[in-house]
Amino acid sequence: MNHKFSKKCNFLSLASFIAWLSLIVFSCQSPQQKESFDTLVNETSTQFAPDKRVAVLNLEIETPKQGTVILKGETNLQEAHTFLLDKLASMNVSVTDSIRLLPDAKLGDKTWGLVTLSVIPMRKNHAYSAEMVSQTIMGTPIKLLDKKGGWYLVQTPDQYIGWVYSSGIVALTESELNAWKSSNRYIFISMNGSAVEAPQNDATVVSDLVLGNIFEAEQTANGFLKITLPDGRKGFVRSADCMDFDLWKTRIPEANNIIETAKKMLGSPYLWGGTSTKGIDCSGFTKTAYFSQGVMLARDASQQALYGEQLNVSNFQFQPGDLLFFGRSKDRITHVGLYIGDDHFIHSSGRVRINSFNPNDEDYEEGRKKSLVAACRVLNSLNTGHIIPIKDHPWYN
Repeated sequence: MNHKFSKKCNFLSLASFIAWLSLIVFSCQSPQQKESFDTLVNETSTQFAPDKRVAVLNLEIETPKQGTVILKGETNLQEAHTFLLDKLASMNVSVTDSIRLLPDAKLGDKTWGLVTLSVIPMRKNHAYSAEMVSQTIMGTPIKLLDKKGGWYLVQTPDQYIGWVYSSGIVALTESELNAWKSSNRYIFISMNGSAVEAPQNDATVVSDLVLGNIFEAEQTANGFLKITLPDGRKGFVRSADCMDFDLWKTRIPEANNIIETAKKMLGSPYLWGGTSTKGIDCSGFTKTAYFSQGVMLARDASQQALYGEQLNVSNFQFQPGDLLFFGRSKDRITHVGLYIGDDHFIHSSGRVRINSFNPNDEDYEEGRKKSLVAACRVLNSLNTGHIIPIKDHPWYN
């Protein structure tokens, strides 16, 4: 046998054996390592983003070789990112950090915005065909988190996250948003209406308006208020349909006024994801009724149920203005209504309507009392959890 060939064969055999042994060792340790990383991702998600409707936390840990990890994904939670890096450091692994922190750097200093149309949809993904998860209305301050094509990922003052198309918002710097906060703002207090080109009823429409729209105002003329919409368009709105924003937000919210607004929406169609008087879902309905009196609630029924004074549903001692929650259990809430007194509640189910828990009433709705699983009192719990008076919300003030 050729001596050189023999040495070469021995060398290749030894190299192959070492590679084979390394593969065996790595494959033996890899599942355990992967399990520890999966546990870390779950721990981070549970601690910092238990509700993905109000946070962005998409994490992935790749392990190209033993003792090395690559972090991928994106988050708007700096504290979660720091927590993850600290944990990995304690595990003595080498980290390549490729996590994208939001707001994304490509947005520059324009990480705030205002809604410029009466109502815009918020979608689950950046496409018109994607599910509408919520809506947001004119004059609402929003955080801009990301941009893909003509779509922005935004967060609204109730912390809800979704995609909106750029034609419905104006991007602002923080200083520009602060200037808006200091401006002479008014809020639209009628259910629906219009801004028109001139101070007369038959003038050409500039924009439609819905309850809760906010805009800047200059002066009154002929019973109209001259306004500037968030995108700079000018128009006139009937003075009787508007209220000075600073005066509006400092009023003391009362249950009878909340119920009065709720009743003005009677007959409005149910719309999945709707939070405006154009169309509304069950939690959007209670949210809009409370917002009309300067109180911001969480977006969804299951979120609203977490806050406020928790009531015993078995003794049925409710007060007007209490929120009533329905579902299979407290952990599976699917519907919310507003108690208005005398065994009656108003809610958006098919349309906004009033129903009774009393089987002797004509508007009795069978099965509702049985599915009543939780209730809360809101007005005695202001500034707790996600029950925030607009006058105290930093995005508006």
